Amino acid sequence: MVYVKSSEREEQIIAAAVRVLGDVGVPATTMRGVAAEAGVPLGTLQYVFSSKEQLLRAVITTVIHDISEALRAQLELDRGVEHALREGVTSFWEELVENRVGLQIMQYELMTYSLRNESGELARVQYESYSSVVTEFFEQAARAAGERCAVGFDTLGRLALAQIDGLILQYIAKPDAARARRDLRQALDMLVIFADPQPVARRAGRRATAPLADAE
Repeated sequence: MVYVKSSEREEQIIAAAVRVLGDVGVPATTMRGVAAEAGVPLGTLQYVFSSKEQLLRAVITTVIHDISEALRAQLELDRGVEHALREGVTSFWEELVENRVGLQIMQYELMTYSLRNESGELARVQYESYSSVVTEFFEQAARAAGERCAVGFDTLGRLALAQIDGLILQYIAKPDAARARRDLRQALDMLVIFADPQPVARRAGRRATAPLADAE
C-alpha cells in the first residue's frame, strides 16, 4: 500500500466531500459516499474525520481559504481600499461564482443544514469566518495604502458580504452573467462611496502647521 501523508489524505477527502456535496446536496451526503468518492476505506475516512459534522467544518474551512485566495489573486494591496474592492471582489466572482456556481449552492445548503440539524453552530462559524476574511482584506488594503475609511472595517466587511451574498443568490436562481456583472459593478460603486477611503494625514505634516497656529 502506498503511504500517503495525513495532510494529503485530509485534502483528498475534503476534495471528495466537496464533489459529493455538490452532486447530491448536504442532507444526502454520507460518510460512506465520500469515502467511495475519495477512494479510501470508510474506516480511514472515519479515522481522519470522526463525524459528518467534523467533515463539514473542514469543508467550510477549505472554502474560506479558497475565498481568501481568490480575493487576493493578482491584487496589489498597497493600491488601496477601492482597488481591493473592485479587483478583489471581481476576481472572486469570476473564479468562485461564475465558474463554480455549484460551490455557492453547497455553501447555502450547509448553512440551512446547520440551522435545521445542529442549532446553527456551523452556520454561525461559517458566516463569522466569511465576514472576518472580508474585513481583514479591507483593513490590510487600507493599512498598506495609508488610508482610512469613513466607517469601521467590520461594518464595511459585513455590508460588503451582504451585497455580494444577495447577488450570488440572484445569480444562482437566474444565471444571467451580463446582468450579474452590471449589478456587481453598481454594488461596488455604492460600497466605495460608503467606505469613502481617504489618505491618512501624516503626523509630520500636522506638526509643521502647529507653529503657524501658535504665531497667530
